[in-house]
Amino acid sequence: MTWDWKGHQIQYTVQGTGRPLVLIHGFGASIGHWRKNIPVLAEAGYQVFALDLLGFGGSAKPAIAYTVELWTDLIKDFWSAKIGQPAYFIGNSIGGLLCLMVLADYPDIAAGGILLNPAGGLNHRPDELNLPLRLVMGTFTKLVSSKTFGSWLFDRVRQKARIRSSLQQVYRDRDAITDELVELLYTPSCDPGAQKVFSTILTAPAGPKPTDLLPRIQKPLLVVWGEADPWTPIAGAAIYQGLTASHDVKFAAIPDTGHCPHDERPDVVNPLILKWLAER
Repeated sequence: MTWDWKGHQIQYTVQGTGRPLVLIHGFGASIGHWRKNIPVLAEAGYQVFALDLLGFGGSAKPAIAYTVELWTDLIKDFWSAKIGQPAYFIGNSIGGLLCLMVLADYPDIAAGGILLNPAGGLNHRPDELNLPLRLVMGTFTKLVSSKTFGSWLFDRVRQKARIRSSLQQVYRDRDAITDELVELLYTPSCDPGAQKVFSTILTAPAGPKPTDLLPRIQKPLLVVWGEADPWTPIAGAAIYQGLTASHDVKFAAIPDTGHCPHDERPDVVNPLILKWLAER
């Protein structure tokens, strides 16, 4: 299904009936990344919404400035158009950060949040990288954004073999890295405008820090973390673990699991989500 947002087509899906859940994917992903979760959650008695953020998946890919604020505006407007009652927002990676922003900025639309290895920002802040890595990332960003080398470099990055190699860095269970998963990530990269989206997002502001958002959040949180994630290391979970004694925050670590626990270990993550929701 598609929905028009400010002249841009947004792809979304909805399954089931009951209390609404809104699933928000991470960087480069799409609705398909929730394929192991949506049917289970819907079968358990929830109305499950998932959308492709502008610039990703089957949604439009206009040449505009992409920011986390743009996407939270999209999510709020989607809620107004399609849901209209407090929902639980579930997000992985950048989607987790967007969930925090929704809960902080638009508390009336949210019943709670479920964060799966949430990112600390859309991009690394300069002070978060050592000097050599800062130089490497700076050079890569300039090249992928250039008119001369941008398309060539993006074509190298989006090759299926390169996608599979990247997944092998962040999935501990190699059996979860299927041809279907690679295709889910590869296909949208072939859309017109995908290279511009990629380069624009790499140069976008990081957005608010979770440490600034959490004091403003009064809704319950479930935080699930794959312990073997090299992109958002478990050390970053300390800010959430520190809230479990004083706030309505539950934390669950999953051993030997990477950045996308909902896709890598759905047999563990789905029951965790359903048990937590049943207790609300």
